[in-house]
Parts: sequence; structure tokens; C-alpha cells
Amino acid sequence: MVIAAAVVVLVGVVAVLVLQHGRPATTVTPISATLDPYAASLPISALAMSESSNLAGGKVTYLDGHIANTGGRTVTGITVQVLFHTSAHEVAQNDTEALKIIRMREPYIDVEPVSQAPIAPGAGADFRLIFDGVTADWDGAYPEIRVVHVDAK
Repeated sequence: MVIAAAVVVLVGVVAVLVLQHGRPATTVTPISATLDPYAASLPISALAMSESSNLAGGKVTYLDGHIANTGGRTVTGITVQVLFHTSAHEVAQNDTEALKIIRMREPYIDVEPVSQAPIAPGAGADFRLIFDGVTADWDGAYPEIRVVHVDAK
């Protein structure tokens, strides 16, 4: 009886962890989509990638970086298009994601929407994008990140 209860609790924990990192339904932005006019004021730097395994046996890919606001408006939302390429420089995977700001790093990295931590003019923030699955055709190089929508005031 105790073992069965432990198994049920373990399955529940695994389900919560998998769903917590699950992506909401996203729209696919065409590769030829124009950048948001404010995108030039949001340079992205310090990119770093990492991978980990989840308890369900899958692989999670993380893309961390820093975004600065060099414009004159406070940014309250950023949508990016992330293009993973093949070795032939063709697009292998096209994901559109809301950029998430890193809220804390200890005891684990936790993220929040930009709307919860707006980026003021002259300020910057570290971000993390989480991909539960990346195509096997990906060449392993850093993906292309395009700012396709900005909410600012």
C-alpha cells in the first residue's frame, strides 16, 4: 500500500514538472515575417545554450541570453521567433515564443513574463527560452533569434 502511494506521488510530481515546462500553444510566424519596428532597440547578447533530461526521459534545450533596451520606451512584452537551422543553412525548426525574464537563479532558475518585470529604457535583463523538443535535423549551432513583436509604453 505504501509503495503504491509512493508511485502515485512520484507520477504526480513528474506530471507537474513536465507540464510546468510545457509550452503553451504557439503560433508559427512565417520565416519572412518583418521584425517589430522597436526590435533595433533590443539587442540580444551573451547567448548560452544548455540541455538537460527531464524525468519523463525527454531532452530539454535552454537558450539563455541578455536583452538590453536602448530605446526610449518601457518594454512590457517581447515575442521572439527562434529559427533552428540545418547544416545546409535551411530552417529545420521555427518556434515563436514569449520571451521570459530570469526572476531568480537559486535554488533553480525561475522565469517570469516580461510584463511582470518590464524593461525600462537603458536597462537590460537576462532571459531564458525553453524548448521541450528540438528537431534532430538541427545542426547544433546557436539558433537565429528575431524580435517579431514588442509591447511597450
